[in-house]
Amino acid sequence: MKPELFDVFELLTDLPGAAIRAGALGTIVEEHRADEAFSQRAPAYEVEFANSEGETLELRALVSEQFIVVWKHVTQTWVPLADRVAAMIQTLPEERQEQALNFARSVYQTLA
Repeated sequence: MKPELFDVFELLTDLPGAAIRAGALGTIVEEHRADEAFSQRAPAYEVEFANSEGETLELRALVSEQFIVVWKHVTQTWVPLADRVAAMIQTLPEERQEQALNFARSVYQTLA
């Protein structure tokens, strides 16, 4: 799922040098193309983290592998949980994806 302006995302990893931790929600406020300052890493997104009063806590450039979209601005809807899980797993190396699949199988077998 391609991130778009004003989508809300969930951070997958802690941000070094900031008090922003994995799981924090932020908003995409700008998209940078491959031929801009981020050259080979493309596209990069300028994102904003804010507190409950709407005050900016942090502005940061991230690549899409660092977050998953959880709310789509265009449709004004939350991304279904299954789609969020799939997006998160896709960011993992193949070996970790296999581990996640095995875990899901074990959960499914426990319920059956």
